[in-house]
Amino acid sequence: MTNTFVHLHNHSQFSLLDGAASLDQLIERAVQLEMPAIALTDHGVMHGFVKFYEKAKAAGIKPIIGCEVYMARRGRLDRVPGLDENPHHLVLLAKNAQGFANLSKLVSKSHLEGYYYKPRIDRELLATYGEGLIGLSACQSGELATLVAEGRTEDARKAAAFYQDAFGPEDFYIELQDQGLQGQYALNRKLIELAGAMHAPLVATNDVHYLTREDAAAHDVLLCIQTGAVLSDPDRMKFPNDQFYLRSYQEMYDRFRDIPEALTNTLRIAERCNCELTLGKPRLPDYAVPSGFTKATWLRHLCEENLSQRYPKTTPEITDRLDYELRVIEQMGFPGYFLIVHDFVKYAKQAGIMVGPGRGSAAGSIVSYLLGITDLDPLEYGLMFERFLNPERISMPDIDIDFCYERRGEVIDYVRRKYGENHVAQIVTFGTLAARAAVRDVGRVLGMTYGEVDGVAKQIPQETGISLAAALKDNAELAKAYRENERVRQLLDIARKVEGFPRHASVHAAGIVIAPEELERLIPLQRSGEEEVCTQITMDDIERIGLLKMDLLGLRTLTVLQNARNLVQQNHGVVIDPHTLPHKDPATRNLLSNAATIGVFQLESPGMRRLIANLRPETLEDLVPLMALYRPGPLGSGMVEDFIRGRHGQRETEYLHPSLEPVLKETYGVILYQEQVMQIGNVLAGFSLAEADVLRRAMGKKKPQEIAAMKQRFLAGSADKGVAPEIAEHVFTLMEYFSGYGFNKSHSAAYAVVAYETAYLKANYPLEFMCALISSVMGSSDKVAQYIEECRTMAIPIYGPDVNYSDAEFKIAESGIRFGLMAVKNVGRQAIELIVSERAGRGKYLSIYDFCRRVPGHIVNKRVLESLIKAGAFGSTGKNRRETLMVLDKALEGGAVRHAEGQLSFFDLAGSDSFMVNDETWVQAEEFPQNELLRMEREMLGAYISGHPLDHWQTLLKKVGAATIAELKEAEDGREQTIGGLVTRIKNVTTRMGRRMAMIQMEDVTGAMEIVVFPDTLVRMQRPPSVDDVLLVRGKLERRDEDLKLLVAQIRILNLKSS
Repeated sequence: MTNTFVHLHNHSQFSLLDGAASLDQLIERAVQLEMPAIALTDHGVMHGFVKFYEKAKAAGIKPIIGCEVYMARRGRLDRVPGLDENPHHLVLLAKNAQGFANLSKLVSKSHLEGYYYKPRIDRELLATYGEGLIGLSACQSGELATLVAEGRTEDARKAAAFYQDAFGPEDFYIELQDQGLQGQYALNRKLIELAGAMHAPLVATNDVHYLTREDAAAHDVLLCIQTGAVLSDPDRMKFPNDQFYLRSYQEMYDRFRDIPEALTNTLRIAERCNCELTLGKPRLPDYAVPSGFTKATWLRHLCEENLSQRYPKTTPEITDRLDYELRVIEQMGFPGYFLIVHDFVKYAKQAGIMVGPGRGSAAGSIVSYLLGITDLDPLEYGLMFERFLNPERISMPDIDIDFCYERRGEVIDYVRRKYGENHVAQIVTFGTLAARAAVRDVGRVLGMTYGEVDGVAKQIPQETGISLAAALKDNAELAKAYRENERVRQLLDIARKVEGFPRHASVHAAGIVIAPEELERLIPLQRSGEEEVCTQITMDDIERIGLLKMDLLGLRTLTVLQNARNLVQQNHGVVIDPHTLPHKDPATRNLLSNAATIGVFQLESPGMRRLIANLRPETLEDLVPLMALYRPGPLGSGMVEDFIRGRHGQRETEYLHPSLEPVLKETYGVILYQEQVMQIGNVLAGFSLAEADVLRRAMGKKKPQEIAAMKQRFLAGSADKGVAPEIAEHVFTLMEYFSGYGFNKSHSAAYAVVAYETAYLKANYPLEFMCALISSVMGSSDKVAQYIEECRTMAIPIYGPDVNYSDAEFKIAESGIRFGLMAVKNVGRQAIELIVSERAGRGKYLSIYDFCRRVPGHIVNKRVLESLIKAGAFGSTGKNRRETLMVLDKALEGGAVRHAEGQLSFFDLAGSDSFMVNDETWVQAEEFPQNELLRMEREMLGAYISGHPLDHWQTLLKKVGAATIAELKEAEDGREQTIGGLVTRIKNVTTRMGRRMAMIQMEDVTGAMEIVVFPDTLVRMQRPPSVDDVLLVRGKLERRDEDLKLLVAQIRILNLKSS
């Protein structure tokens, strides 16, 4: 090492919304400054350590893994307001493997045990886990700096002595910084005196939060995004100056020339930090096998044991495929992996937890099929093992499993019990400042108007992964605004500096990690907002360090299927076995060909239903390509049209070479699947399937150098097989083009199986299926409303909730579906259990008075009863909603008196038909008007039961070609659209010019959305719109990330008499 300074206190973008330097930038700048090493010490977390290590190694610079931790002022378990919310800072650096393990433990425990405003450790933990670490006393928020600044010299010496004991005298350094802050010079003098008194070495740092002085503005903006402030606020949280950047050696020397050892000590520390990570080597948890078996032989035993069950007629093709897969799995060292997955899938099935038939490329493995990990035969569907596991590219297998979403947690609990609670965790993921989000956040911080920012944001294409640089290159209008408008230029310049930075951490929806030893020693952990323990590094980083990660997904459709099967068995005595469903069922064929697929897995969106109507699938096999076709790439490439015309015989299928016919016949000459790219390489150029998979990956990831090398091999191999050069060239070009759109056939086939079963159940057992479906979405009023509307289309009666007939969930009743009490707003499970159990024990409720005498009011209180009455749940007692609400207070009073007197005696219950009737006082009253009843239903149930306010207007809406709100959710941004709907909420807004505009929530039978009525449109109306008005509007569709709005140009109130 030739340079005599190394930055040891640095924050990256993983000091969330505080560090304004990306890992790439940090390392690149350190290389430019010819520094031999660099440390990463983010605030309280180690999110970036794997990426940092890899990138630094690749750049030829030594990575030093560390963290700036928070030290509790007292103990980590103390949480007294005013005493414990402002911990001290301390920088820790890992010297070696033991140091890394202890650093990981400390950071984990700071989150899992010490979190109070910040993740905190304390002296007890540091004394236990200080080995292998170097400590730096940190910035002005460090304990020593704080004590010295307060004049508490003796306390500072005691604190320093503790840290010297914890780390060792040579491994604790007193940190000096000089950013020109007020009082900093005097503080440094005192710290130097303390170091002399304690014989402690000094070290110079700069508490780096951004790369250059010019980046201080971007850092300021990040802090404002974090705190919700604007730059114009003088009281916002901000750094005192622009000196917290990655200084050069010369700049640091100029600051510390009088203390040269503080600079050279950075080099000494760097030389002593030699923590090496082992990357890419699998570290699987141990799976115990029976005595006399190895993992490989036990895996073979399990497969052969199930062979006759899966394949009653075993052929050489089957056994050869099994032998080949087992050989590859053993060569790659993954028998244990398959045994682990097999074990928890077996547990789930034995526990009655619904497991999906497969997901992703794992469905292409006969070993997975024989172990019961997947449930579709890869040979029957022509699926490829090499797409899943390829000896040419050594990487961990990736088996994702779908489970019933209500019981997924039980599987995770089993895994925890099996391998140890501290060996298993969920996985972190990060929400990032994507291009549009960065522009909107920065624009708000800069104080720009909504219109200004929105105008810029809408110029950025809504493409996944689009960058601001790409948007400026591709959009001439945006580029012009950047050149000519200074405010736009400032906005985009800052947004580009923070673009892609992580904004917040959350928990991955499906991922878990399983480790061979205590996780805290291997990777740092934290808690999610739901108090779940999760990793601090992402799924990709977990794979890089060789730990086993699994995707255990909760799939609602599996719960629907399980419940529907149970209902079919209860009502019809029929056991639905998905393995024996007829693939050409007439009722299912009719449902599919009519695109009646609302509620059918993967097939219910308006766009998919349009594709189904054109394609007209009839069998399970027809659904496999459908899954692959309905994606943005194929839909915009002409592939879909070619496929449909080929299917209906409207074009003749042509093959560039005869050997391609067996490969492309099933897709009418279209290269639809990734596996077809592999097969073409195999049959036309003689590639092994493993080699062909390498070609597929290179094409899919658009790696030019790899593609060029593979192309030469492809052309040479084709020539050896007698293929004309121009044909081989043309085929390769087509492969390269379509590989960007190609889909995994294994995944298509697996999900087609699920889709077909849902279609089969809807077609053959519509009542049971729709009941299970609606029950699964009780928490989503939009979905409940959509499926109730579908029931009406299917002529299935829907009955409202009723205290005398409803259970907690939806259920089948009188050839229709009865609402469950759980669907009623404000009614909790405890109240429902009491209502149902009391009814089961003593019979139906005769009136609201009877109900209140029998059910304690402290559990089923007035608010609950009002919700039940408004929802129509007392309809069976013979009184209307208005009459029941009018006597509710009196009924509650009578009930309270009765419960205060104690339990009713046997004689009280005599003659239950007239039980206490004389105490009931009623006021005869007309029921609420129909529109008020509908409003109550919508308020309490999230859906209309006895009708819909738009029923009267449906003919007109269809006549004028109005789209549904569900259709708009898939429509193209910026298109003119017409919709009709009911006004449910209005927010009036005054513009900066003092004019009125309105933000209106509108709903139809398929969903709800917001429309924006600008001042000029509003003043042209006969009167302003009101809640419960029925509107017909036309305007331009605007998408803002996940939000959808219609910017209205024309509006008409249909319920006005003059209309």
